[in-house]
Parts: sequence; structure tokens; C-alpha cells
Amino acid sequence: MTSTLPVAPWRVFSVEVRTLRRLSPSFLRVTFTGGDLDRFADNGYDQRIKLALPLTGEAVAELPPGPDWYQQWRDLPEDRRCPIRTYTVRAVRQQLQEVDVDLVLHGDGGPATRWARRARPGDRLALVGPDAGYPGAHGGIEFQPPKGGTLLLAGDETAAPAICAILERLPTGARGHAVIEVPDPEDELVVTVPSGMTVTWLARTGERYGSRLAPAVTGLAAQLLPVGRTDVSLPRITGSEPLSDVDVDREILWEVPTRPTPAPLYAWLAGEAGVIRGLRRHLVAERGLDRSAVAFMGYWRLGRAEA
Repeated sequence: MTSTLPVAPWRVFSVEVRTLRRLSPSFLRVTFTGGDLDRFADNGYDQRIKLALPLTGEAVAELPPGPDWYQQWRDLPEDRRCPIRTYTVRAVRQQLQEVDVDLVLHGDGGPATRWARRARPGDRLALVGPDAGYPGAHGGIEFQPPKGGTLLLAGDETAAPAICAILERLPTGARGHAVIEVPDPEDELVVTVPSGMTVTWLARTGERYGSRLAPAVTGLAAQLLPVGRTDVSLPRITGSEPLSDVDVDREILWEVPTRPTPAPLYAWLAGEAGVIRGLRRHLVAERGLDRSAVAFMGYWRLGRAEA
């Protein structure tokens, strides 16, 4: 009798760069290919993945195979551990064995930006992503709105790939707003959206992070969540449990409802942790949005590298 091992939700894919396309001053689209990418699950929305990047001076990045790859990677000497960074899947073409990932070209000189600026077709990396052979939910998707209601998607350039991927998977009847802050006016990307969604691109043009995003989100919140509203045709808005603060210099800001409740507004916000913390406080503590109807994610923290 032949026995087979159960399929894990995630697996390590060995991939190489097929093409590179500069979308704008700040965005680079990398198309990866690999012999088993036909098994990469096309879940859409804000599906997270991990990319292992080459060590300094090396051309290839590899991860240990098998479901315990992470522990094996942790057990390696620090100078032999490939840097790992988190990204969002932008598109999957299983029949072509291709996966697109949009990278932000920061000026911080970190390992991801250094690699992206030197990347060439044929470069080999390791990609950790969902296995289509797994029969259950893979995880790594935080966009889980209740049916009906208005959507508010907001973030900086690090959240732009996720927001665009979400917009392109929304049902035709979706309605709401997406607000994306980017470094440069030329960073506005082409994205297909339902007719009921408006998309606003805001260029910082050298100003501080959040300088355009925060007032845009608070302005929309004033329209969508007027304090003391009495419209009984909509579900009641509550602040749920008291809002505790998050020290974004020491903790990860990641608050995502697992079972969103019906509400007039569902908000998904991601980007620089300090900016997102301020918007979290405004929407929940000041505007009274129920915490079960909003996802807050600090994708990164100014002045701190991803662990």
C-alpha cells in the first residue's frame, strides 16, 4: 500500500525571475516562474507570501525544503540565513507557471531594495506561498469584509499592491473608496475597479509619511461615520471593547477581525505603523467604528527594518 503525506497549507517554491517591468518610479513588477508554480493557489485579495533574498555577494537564495523550513532556517548560523521579506501576490497564472509580485523601490538601501535594483532575468529565489493542493483555507488573507456596506481601503505605497489586488477581485456591486499615498505623482497605477468604487492616488512629493493619507481618511470618515448618527436602517456602530494603545516601536500593529460583523462601513488600512496607529485611534475611539469591522496592519515602521 502506498502512503502519501498530507499536503501542508504552505510550501517553498523554487523560482526564478522571468521578467522585470518598471511600473513607475517607485514600483517594480517581478514575474517569477518555476516548475511547480502551477500548484500555487490563486486566492487573490491581499494574499501574503514570503520571498527569500540572496545573501550579500551571492546570486541565489534558497530555503530548506519541507513543512519545517522555517525552523530549519532559524537554526542556520545568522550569517547563512537568507533575508526574508513579506509581499502581496499581485497576480497568479497557474497555466503559465507564473506569479507576479510588485516591489516598492525604497531609498532605504535594505536587502529587498538592493536586490530589486540589481535583479535580472534568471535570478533564482525561494518563495513561500499557498499550496493549491491543500483542501482548506491557507491563511494570509486579511481582507474579510461582511456582505453589504461601504468599503474603505487605505494605505501607503507598501499597501498599494494589496489594495490593487483587492480592488480587482471585488464583486461588481461593491461600493466605497480606496485611498493610496505614494511618493511620486507618476506612481499612480492602472487598476480595474467596480463602478461603485472610487480610487484616489495622493503623492507625498517629499513630505512626511501619512501627510496626505491621514487627512484624506479622516475626511472620508467624517462623511461615512458622522458622530451620533441616528439612521436606524443601518446596523448600530459601537466602539466594542476599550481601545488599548500599541507601542509601534516595540510591538507589531496587527489587528484583524476574524469574523467581521455587519456594519455600515468596513475599513482595511495598512502601511507605516505610526500612521496606521493614528488612523486606528481616529476611526475606533473618535468615530466609534466597531473594531470587528476594521483591519489595521502596520506593514512597516519608519526607522526599523523588518525582522
